Amino acid sequence: MIVGVPKELYPGERRVAMIPDHLPALIKKGFEVIVQAGAGYEAGFTDDSYEAKGAKIAANRDDVFQKADIIVQVRAYGAEEKKGAEDLQRMRPGQVVVGTTDPLGSADAAKDLAEKKVLTFSMELIPRITRAQSMDVLSSMASVAGYKAVLLAASALPKMYPMMMTAAGTIAPAKVFVLGAGVAGLNAIATAKRLGAIVHAYDVRPAVAEQVESLGGKFVELELDTADAQDSGGYAKEQGEEFIKKQREMMLKVVAGSDVVITTAAIPGKKSPILVTEEMVKGMSPGSVIIDLASERGGNCELTKHGETVVEHGVTIIGPENINSTVAFHSSQMYSKNIATLLALIVKDNEMNLDMDDEIIRDCLVTRDGEVIQPRVREIIGLPALQTAATSETKEA
Repeated sequence: MIVGVPKELYPGERRVAMIPDHLPALIKKGFEVIVQAGAGYEAGFTDDSYEAKGAKIAANRDDVFQKADIIVQVRAYGAEEKKGAEDLQRMRPGQVVVGTTDPLGSADAAKDLAEKKVLTFSMELIPRITRAQSMDVLSSMASVAGYKAVLLAASALPKMYPMMMTAAGTIAPAKVFVLGAGVAGLNAIATAKRLGAIVHAYDVRPAVAEQVESLGGKFVELELDTADAQDSGGYAKEQGEEFIKKQREMMLKVVAGSDVVITTAAIPGKKSPILVTEEMVKGMSPGSVIIDLASERGGNCELTKHGETVVEHGVTIIGPENINSTVAFHSSQMYSKNIATLLALIVKDNEMNLDMDDEIIRDCLVTRDGEVIQPRVREIIGLPALQTAATSETKEA
């Protein structure tokens, strides 16, 4: 099996899907690896470093697609909406594509991939189970985003985070409020606390209060019915408009008293819920900062503009564009580990291992044999449920 690592096409994308340090383990398992020249350069990995670990360097992108059995990408077709169609033309029947594809937000792209008769594994659909933690791209990238969000806010805030005793008087610590205590939120809490800020956090799932407090944050209690706030995978569930309205009313005072608000409530394939209204922004002190990590799906703040920094009512509101790419070295390191672990699962003895009884494979395999087979994706694009059991299809294959 030859694994191909092309350079990312998305404008400003500095990450790479596979780093040199993960190649020896793959090669030991029987893989060959071919890397497009310059693919890892912007993340800090030279062609020489890939060759030193056993990879072959391809002069151009066409060579990678022509020779590779498996293409691994950070943004594959679907998640790469600007130039991804170029790669679609390079794909051939039976080729395997592994990467983020935005399967729930750009579900129509799955039909194009099915027409090319490629096997598509969408990294965003890795289930949140213990066995899949080392493949969980959403969690690994969220950890980077949460960390970097705090640094972005620190750069924009006209205050310092820590309390300081100086000859010129005492500097009061900054107050940071984190909305959402998932992976991104918890990393934001930990980072802000390390920098010396007073940190408060809120999540619709009261079960995460202990995690917030273990990191030094204070969990904000709101008198809301949260009995149905968490799904079986541990993620926050989408709430109704009445719930969100009450939530906003109760958070008004907390937001107004914060120097920094970091929002993290993103729902794959759906518009982000508005948690911070214009009224809340008006209540914040001039110079305060909002970092909206959900901006790609519309944002948790009513005034967010994705990919832009705007100032409204004296408050700086930042909707980061591809925040993970700004920490390209370590983002690539984690993403590469996620990919390498999945490859070890789906390929056994140089043969594809499409065991549809395996929850991980079943959930993230989107297209196969010219068909969109992932149930959630089929539902989005209006296709009927497949009648034939996936397990029997696998045995016949």
